[in-house]
Amino acid sequence: MTKTRRMLAAIALAGAAAGLAAPAASAAPISPLTLPDLPTAAPGMPAGATPSSVQDIGSQVSGGLNQLNQLMEIPNQMQPLVAPVQPVVDLAGGLE
Repeated sequence: MTKTRRMLAAIALAGAAAGLAAPAASAAPISPLTLPDLPTAAPGMPAGATPSSVQDIGSQVSGGLNQLNQLMEIPNQMQPLVAPVQPVVDLAGGLE
C-alpha cells in the first residue's frame, strides 16, 4: 500500500469515527456558552495593554487577520515582477 493510500485510509477511518461519535455527542445536554473573564493588567503594564471588552479583543483579532490577508496577497502582487524572469527560473529548476 502506498503512502498516499495509507493517508487516505487513515482520513477515511477518522471521518467514519467522527460520524459514529456525532450521535453520541448530540445526546449530551447543551451547556450554556460562557465567556472567559477578561485578563487583568500585570503591575507595570501600560493602561492600553489589556483589552477592556470582548469587542476590543475582536477588533484586535480582526486587525491581525487583515494583516495576514495582506501578507497572503504578496505573491499575487509580485507576479508582474516575476513574470519576465519566470522562464529562466523554470530552466534553472530543471537543471537539478
